Amino acid sequence: MLASENEILLEVKNLSKYFPIRGGILNKPVGAVHAVDNVSFSIKKGETLGLVGESGCGKSTLGKTLLRLIEPSAGQIIFDGIDITQLNTREMRSIRQKIQLIFQDPYASLNPRMTVNAILSEPLKIHRLYTTLEEKNKRLYELLDYVQLPKEALNKYPHEFSGGQRQRICIARALAVKPQFIVCDESVSALDVSIQAQVINLLMDLQQELGLTYLFIAHDLKVVEFISHQVAVMYLGKIVEKAVAEDIYRNPKHPYTKALLSAIPIPDPNHRKERIILKGDVPSPISPPTGCHFHPRCWKASAVCQEVYPEEIYINEQHWFRCYHPIKDNNE
Repeated sequence: MLASENEILLEVKNLSKYFPIRGGILNKPVGAVHAVDNVSFSIKKGETLGLVGESGCGKSTLGKTLLRLIEPSAGQIIFDGIDITQLNTREMRSIRQKIQLIFQDPYASLNPRMTVNAILSEPLKIHRLYTTLEEKNKRLYELLDYVQLPKEALNKYPHEFSGGQRQRICIARALAVKPQFIVCDESVSALDVSIQAQVINLLMDLQQELGLTYLFIAHDLKVVEFISHQVAVMYLGKIVEKAVAEDIYRNPKHPYTKALLSAIPIPDPNHRKERIILKGDVPSPISPPTGCHFHPRCWKASAVCQEVYPEEIYINEQHWFRCYHPIKDNNE
């Protein structure tokens, strides 16, 4: 347990991101994609919030909006006591040193024409974190040591490494500026399962050693369970349930959460569990359903679900959900 664990590092209040759709002769707005819709949550220092949901639900957009790589449409992003949505480009420069992103694809996120030395030196140069060549090299060796790569890697190009090694280089690049908060956007989904485990263990070790805070975006629920302290479940731009990881997996309340958990494969062939098959497709984020967005696919939906979006219902301080007909027990 970290000493700073009870301090909130990131607080998100009513955050939304709408992408306008334009059409007609005058190219006027005719609609909007509701990618992130009125989302609120917080992450404590030294903890990991796992963010799960189907493809297209807005997870990656949320992660990039938190870093202001995508500008929010509404809401607040309070990082270490500062509302960064109010900062201009110049003021954001110092904040960007504290918040970093690890991309999904280690093949596409590294410049094939740059050596590892150049890749890792770039953020140090941009943020002016060294004054002498000796100081820079010392930091580069330290970064390679963090991600368990040899010093000889500095003179090689990305194509000379495996997928897992490339992702380690991406992690080293994110660590170069000594950040406090890192968004891991599907950071292990492009890797083999055995390599995934190595990278996840590395991220957890680095968290303990450096006191890092993560937003871990993934669709693999078993990976999220392993690395996360808290888990938030996202559906069509909204968070529908959030709790301590153990509570989400043992006592899910939202039907969508229950359906996601039922899809986790069980290695024991003698143990069977009921698989919940959701009817229909995910509705369009251009015109979300009225009321609860999940009601067209929910087996528990009633008339009220179609009319009014449910408010947060708290089981305890850390576990809340939005549903009129919550799961009562795991056999339901």
